Amino acid sequence: MQTVVLAFSGGLDTSYCAVWLREVRGLRVVSVCVDTGGFDAAAREGVRARALECGVAEHHHIDARAHVFDDYVVPLVHGEVLRGGVYPVSVAAERTAQVEAVVRVAREVGAVAIAHGSTGAGNDQVRFDVAIAALAPDLEVLAPIRELSLSREQEASWLIERGVPVSDDTVGYSLNAGLVGTTIGGRETHDSWALPPESVYTITCAPEAAPDVAEELVVGFEAGVPVSLDGVRLAGAALLEALNLRAGAHGVGRGLHVGDTILGVKGRIAFEAPAPLVLVQAHRELAKLVQTKWQNHWCRQLGEFYGMLLHEGLAFDPVMADLKAFLRSANQLLSGEVRVRLFKGAHTVVGVRSPHSLLDGKVAAYGEQASAWTGAEAAGFARIHGIPSLLVARRAQASAGTAGVTSHETPTHTGSMEAPA
Repeated sequence: MQTVVLAFSGGLDTSYCAVWLREVRGLRVVSVCVDTGGFDAAAREGVRARALECGVAEHHHIDARAHVFDDYVVPLVHGEVLRGGVYPVSVAAERTAQVEAVVRVAREVGAVAIAHGSTGAGNDQVRFDVAIAALAPDLEVLAPIRELSLSREQEASWLIERGVPVSDDTVGYSLNAGLVGTTIGGRETHDSWALPPESVYTITCAPEAAPDVAEELVVGFEAGVPVSLDGVRLAGAALLEALNLRAGAHGVGRGLHVGDTILGVKGRIAFEAPAPLVLVQAHRELAKLVQTKWQNHWCRQLGEFYGMLLHEGLAFDPVMADLKAFLRSANQLLSGEVRVRLFKGAHTVVGVRSPHSLLDGKVAAYGEQASAWTGAEAAGFARIHGIPSLLVARRAQASAGTAGVTSHETPTHTGSMEAPA
């Protein structure tokens, strides 16, 4: 009997795939749950029990949280990536790490194919297919939900007929919980005017229900990487998890994102991402203090490009390594601390300090006085700096004057500026 490795989350789609691949395709199914965050001991056991309930031959649980942080969260923070200005590219980072782990297991068990539970209308199908093609082009890709064009209601009915229980919660919404945030799709998210109910949120409280007293925390960075919380050093995954709890308790991190899907249509999701949103904002203020203007400009530009390619499933394009190298280089001196205030859904940077700060009162105190130049030098700089605007204004005046004269009149130009040779 041939073996297929199934990327398994324990949700409705992957549960259907496990049973269908075994019963209809006659394959030996090995399920792999790749922990990219969002799993405690009870959740891990629940996924394992669900896999066995669906009849898999083997189940593997792989902890990929450190890999997600080091290889994907760090460049996303370095580049301050927020897709559409709001969404921290949560799922794309995790999907790539999941495929890497699933391919390793497929090699270990001698699988002939890799299966995933993506539909034919979402981004994940492309991310899985492209990453598998890059890492294991010899393996077949099976996507039963996409192949059969099934609705979630049809999947649920088919499983129930075979004695596999289905929770009502899994039919209405599709949730993906991970280190970089939780995304929520279904029902109201398909209507750009509608708001999902409070019940879909799992790691944040409603801002109006948050504490009436603000809380401050301090995030420490080294070379642009978040390494500590309130002075306590934490590994990357642990820091994100702790920050999710602290910020989520103040209603920080909720959002709705409408964006362009890989397929070219518009899509909308709700999400919760307290830690990534706080880290991006904290990094942004530290970067403005430490980086030069053009370092900061190109980090944001190339960070956006990196986030777009990651979102579109192109994590293994060689340019991604080039982008990471630039972002890593530009972040070498980005060490320091950022003080963040959490209150009623808002996260506000109220202080930032770094031994590499470019804010130097000995050179000048903005808006007050300067010791590095004189008033006359400042006036000369302003005049030279304004030359392009002056030239444009003179051209406009000349054009207006020419348009207003008759054929026998000659326009008169004033001023002492000479024409360039």
